[in-house]
Amino acid sequence: MENNIKLIHGDGGKDTSLLIKEIFHKHFNNNLLINSLDASVFEVNQGKLAFTTDSFVVKPLFFSGGDIGKLAVCGTINDLVVSGASPLYISCGFIIEEGFSIDLLEQVAWSMGEICKETGVKIVTGDTKVVEKGSVDGLFINTSGIGVINRGYEQKPIKEGDKVIVTGGIGEHGTTIAIERYEMKVKGNLKSDCMPLNKMIEKLEKYADNIKLMKDPTRGGLATALNEIAESAGMGIHLQEEHIPIKKEVMSVNQLLGLDPLYLACEGRMILVVDQKECESILKEIRQCEGYEDSAIIGSFVSSGAHPIVFMETLIGGRRIIGTLEGAMLPRIC
Repeated sequence: MENNIKLIHGDGGKDTSLLIKEIFHKHFNNNLLINSLDASVFEVNQGKLAFTTDSFVVKPLFFSGGDIGKLAVCGTINDLVVSGASPLYISCGFIIEEGFSIDLLEQVAWSMGEICKETGVKIVTGDTKVVEKGSVDGLFINTSGIGVINRGYEQKPIKEGDKVIVTGGIGEHGTTIAIERYEMKVKGNLKSDCMPLNKMIEKLEKYADNIKLMKDPTRGGLATALNEIAESAGMGIHLQEEHIPIKKEVMSVNQLLGLDPLYLACEGRMILVVDQKECESILKEIRQCEGYEDSAIIGSFVSSGAHPIVFMETLIGGRRIIGTLEGAMLPRIC
């Protein structure tokens, strides 16, 4: 590793993984941390709990479809949900730059409160720090969350033929951030997909035995998340490009910027690995939930030898290897 932190260390790709393994895993070494995905799961007398933490430094602070406060609460809720937990309580820490508008701070707090009302999750503790002007870019937020694992939910072995579902259009959050950061003049009503996932997943309770794994494709996007899943499962993933839901506006903006929506963050989408025999029923149930009408089965697990890969069958009939994010894509998207 190099001696200094760079922006690419926060992009969710190989450099981020290297940083986590060589610094944090090294010094914080314990089984709960090493074996966790988006939240640590541990046992207590009443059952299993999930615990997660995250920090939010998105730029700009306000964007179409949300703001840093909504993003912070949804992000923490979603990390718990994909770990199989019902979110209960959240802590929040604010680091605020001297001179930051109180009205804007109240707007952020309001949006956080609205998500809590919608989901039933409570912010029960927090902290506030103010630093000199120029020390922070307006406002940073840290949130931690705790939830109860639903009826003994746990990840299940993935086998050949299992299907991959994504619960809506991808790359919308990252593309929205890019549009507003670079002040692009774009027609249409594109907005971030930022939203909580817990109400949707409650509808799938009857399919709990058929859901093998859940993950949210945040930093590093769909492509990086699928590579992490493939590596963990020891199997390849065969994607169908024609089935991956990407809005035309998202595709057009990314072509202009030289970005790939497969690697841009989503903040209100979920990847589910499900049993082949129930995949259509699960998809139908998801599509009946408001905001998830674009959900799709995008691929399946295949045997790929000693080195699991993710590859995509393109619209023109070719095949493209979809690797983990390397280098910088779009910093500070969450």
